[in-house]
Amino acid sequence: MALYTQILRIITHKPKSKYFSYISVPPFSTTNTAATCVYDPPPPQLPPFDYSPKPYKGPMVDEILSKRNKFLGSTLFHYYEKPLNLVEGKMQYLFDENGRRYLDAFGGIVTVSCGHCHPEVLKAIIQQSKLLQHTNTIYLHHAVADYAEALAAKMPANLKSVFFVNSGSEACELATLMARLYTGNLQMISMRNSFHGASSSTVGLTALGMWKFPIPQGDVHHVMNPDPYRGVFGSDASKYVKDVQDYIDYGTSGTVAGFIAESFQGFGGATEVAPGYLKMVYDIVRNAGGVCIADEVQTGFGRPGTHFWGFESHGVIPDIITLAKGIGNGLPLGAVVTTPEIAKVMSQHVQFNTFAGNPVCSAGAHAVLRVIHQEKLQQNCAKVGSHLISRLKHLQQKHDIIGNVRGSGLMIGVELVTDRQAKTPAKQETLHLFENLRELGILIGRGGIHANVFRIKPPMCFTKDDADFLVDAMDYVMSKV
Repeated sequence: MALYTQILRIITHKPKSKYFSYISVPPFSTTNTAATCVYDPPPPQLPPFDYSPKPYKGPMVDEILSKRNKFLGSTLFHYYEKPLNLVEGKMQYLFDENGRRYLDAFGGIVTVSCGHCHPEVLKAIIQQSKLLQHTNTIYLHHAVADYAEALAAKMPANLKSVFFVNSGSEACELATLMARLYTGNLQMISMRNSFHGASSSTVGLTALGMWKFPIPQGDVHHVMNPDPYRGVFGSDASKYVKDVQDYIDYGTSGTVAGFIAESFQGFGGATEVAPGYLKMVYDIVRNAGGVCIADEVQTGFGRPGTHFWGFESHGVIPDIITLAKGIGNGLPLGAVVTTPEIAKVMSQHVQFNTFAGNPVCSAGAHAVLRVIHQEKLQQNCAKVGSHLISRLKHLQQKHDIIGNVRGSGLMIGVELVTDRQAKTPAKQETLHLFENLRELGILIGRGGIHANVFRIKPPMCFTKDDADFLVDAMDYVMSKV
């Protein structure tokens, strides 16, 4: 009995190791011969990466946060309970003020396509900056024309006229203007749960429920979201399409200016579009005199893996395409690509933009196209994305909190629920896991109308080891919920 008491004291003593946790000890009795304990597995570790960040000597997080709160807009939000001060980036990794490395599984909101500070993109930017940083399109510069030619070459059919802008919001705003001028109609159609920008005009196109101030929508109608997971008709595209036809038949004079849709909803929670939906809607809209706009701000440039543009996976060719984010690997650039016929309507007034398509952004964006081709990043998205989705679906079988895994290439959504049958959004649990993943060194996106979706959209240089680490880390934190 004395020996058992001594063993019990040793086992139940709180260990120094953070990976050992005492679970339970049965109440002492003459029939008990052992105590029960378990060892927690250690958390997964970041894959090796041969790079050391430069020593950081700038202001620290508390000082920056204080200035931000004082001098920047009070509504400007930040990720994480304890904000991150990120000071350096290299390919798919980011480093904070202390030199800690993080795996960027969100690509700076899908802005970084080739990888942070990709050497070839940096080289192009630096070389052009040394020659001429800014001129304006009222003068000629080969970098602007060369990039427009290269971008047009990646487009199908007669989509050969390029207009450069500064952002995705501006691109969608210009595309809407084109649609209305070309058709002579005003009514625009967009899908619920969509996001097309934050300007005063694109707010009307956006139907995510995130805008709480009264902004006039300006002849915009939001049709049902053809979401195979949460949509009322599941994957039955024809029933969602009927909502579009009904609006045109009974809500307008029978004509519309255009229809705009993301090929794969981004901010709305990495939501897929029901198969066949876009093809049927495009036909309906064109029969009503409208044009079809593909918002490729998040899905373009090879990220879907199977195709270079998201709309190609739906078997459609739009009349107007909007681009931004990954177009410049972090440079402030956007573009609208359309047919020469539609482009002609802009000749009704002077087309002018002070900064859009400046030599530096054009040179950098052209380098992005070259890197995507030379490093076979679209193929990498297909290969690594397929592996990642497969592993996530296996993880779904293990953890009931995962309600849905969806995506293509390196544009993936993982929706968390507290009840799979009722699809009850796991809002607090998502936030908790979000913070814990950060502690393990993973920066991931969070979105969806209920903020219960992990948005996985990393730089396209993401590796299989990165994907495995991400899934192992998710498994680790979910096992502790």
